[in-house]
Amino acid sequence: MDIFLYIIIFIMGTLFGSFYTLAIYRIPNKIDITHTHSFCPNCHHKLGFFELIPVWSYILLGGKCKECKQKIRPRYLIIEVLSGIVLVLIAKGFNISYSNLQIKTLIELGFLILYLSGIVIIAGIDLEKRKIERNVIYYAIGILVLYIIYLCIVDKTNIYRYIMYLSITLILLIIDTLILKKKANTSYALSILILLLIMVVFTGEAVAILTVIMTLLIIALYILLNKIKTYKSKVKITDKEINKKLNIGFYLAMSNIIMLIYVIYIFL
Repeated sequence: MDIFLYIIIFIMGTLFGSFYTLAIYRIPNKIDITHTHSFCPNCHHKLGFFELIPVWSYILLGGKCKECKQKIRPRYLIIEVLSGIVLVLIAKGFNISYSNLQIKTLIELGFLILYLSGIVIIAGIDLEKRKIERNVIYYAIGILVLYIIYLCIVDKTNIYRYIMYLSITLILLIIDTLILKKKANTSYALSILILLLIMVVFTGEAVAILTVIMTLLIIALYILLNKIKTYKSKVKITDKEINKKLNIGFYLAMSNIIMLIYVIYIFL
């Protein structure tokens, strides 16, 4: 019977994925993500119900807009499918079943989904724009505050550790927003540090350390491959140019999701 439950969970995951693709496109372009109807980015055709079904709409439309026939980027399908798979893996890690639907487990799973939503959107925007979107950071911090309150009230958890990390995060955010913004020099590196601190608060030090290790390995591999490509190519690319193309936020976010799922399966 649990197979039907996990089919529902996968479908829910694809719905989240559909929202992520919308948010990744709209937030950097300053387009409302809640009240503006979904539309084709090319011809602005408003999408009908059957054009909004995650995964299936893409397949049935042949990856093209119904009106202008412009190709829809495969990332929409990829994000929707991966979101469904990730949600199934997390639910399985939490041992969700018809006989084990405990309120506390569902609340913790809900917080995790809200956190991952912010992380995925941050990753997608960084991959597109090489920018850590400030509004999504605010959202993630808001979720963390609610999670800390929940831990304090329900689990009677000692929150001093959380408060310490959160305080450092807020101080760095103030520096980045008020001081550096006045100089029109918002720091990408500082934004990465803020993102990492958010990960530490929500996923814990162990997952954060594993996340950093995996991210560094990915970055090292990326740099190595670019060095090889540069060596073979007639067009020389400097280290500075390679570094400017490093989407560290994307690598960090993806590593965090992978390590979080890994730890859930190890300890839960």
